[in-house]
Amino acid sequence: MRRRLVALGAGLGMIGTTISFAQVKKQFSVEDNDRIEKVDLDFKVNSGSCFIKAGDGRELLNVYGNQDYDSYGHSFEKEISNNTCRIRLALEDDRSESLSQSISYRMFGRSAEEKEKIWKVYLTEKKAYDLSLNYGIGQADIDLSDLSIEKLKIHTGSADVNVGYFEEAHNSTEMDTFYVKVDLGSVSVHKLNHSRARHVVADIGFGNLMLDFSDKSEVASTIRGSVGAGNLVIVLPRQGTPVKVSINDSWLCRVKLSDSFTRLSDGAYVNADYKEGVDNLLNFNLDVSMGSIVFKEKK
Repeated sequence: MRRRLVALGAGLGMIGTTISFAQVKKQFSVEDNDRIEKVDLDFKVNSGSCFIKAGDGRELLNVYGNQDYDSYGHSFEKEISNNTCRIRLALEDDRSESLSQSISYRMFGRSAEEKEKIWKVYLTEKKAYDLSLNYGIGQADIDLSDLSIEKLKIHTGSADVNVGYFEEAHNSTEMDTFYVKVDLGSVSVHKLNHSRARHVVADIGFGNLMLDFSDKSEVASTIRGSVGAGNLVIVLPRQGTPVKVSINDSWLCRVKLSDSFTRLSDGAYVNADYKEGVDNLLNFNLDVSMGSIVFKEKK
């Protein structure tokens, strides 16, 4: 079953209102039903300020904005198959971001128009999600607290993204893969340990990425990272978490490890808590060309 945004039906709605443009109002909503066990959400927004967090209701997706419904480009698809609800929502997809726009944003910041655009996205705590989030320019704040995320993919062009567990709540299920791709923007991932991700994949072009593992690790995790000309900062706890780091670098890059690491072999390092066979090992496999990789310990 597929529905375009122009069709209103069960589980899909656009809610119009006479409230003024400056006020935030509901734009889209996808209802729950007993057939659905999992949600596969692909969400793309080209500009503005975007906020994502758990909502109070059972709706699979609620999107609020401060614009009139007909004033921005958008597309929507929804289908239910094998107890999974697949949702594709793109906002302002008629305005593709060029390389020159990306560079201009990084140098001069957002325009007044872009700063005024607000998107608030609420998900339900009742269902498991696979999330694919794509941001062009602007900023995004993603609070994963109280949500059940099995897979997460974040891609930023020039946007600045903050994501993490800001209310101390852990992921209610183990996450298979946490994937982040940074082109020219920046991403900060806070309390990544709370995701309980078995695999973390980082792909950095010219941007900046911070991965915060400063809380004690509960599960073993493999972290694979590729850094072009950007910067990767990894924050670790001072003690209690075993860490192994393998780095493939070049003479054009910069790599800095904290004093707690000792050399295990050529290109491989371990911290004082490392032991073979431990069940909460953070195992880093990193490649860097012209950028930098810095390991820090939480103060």
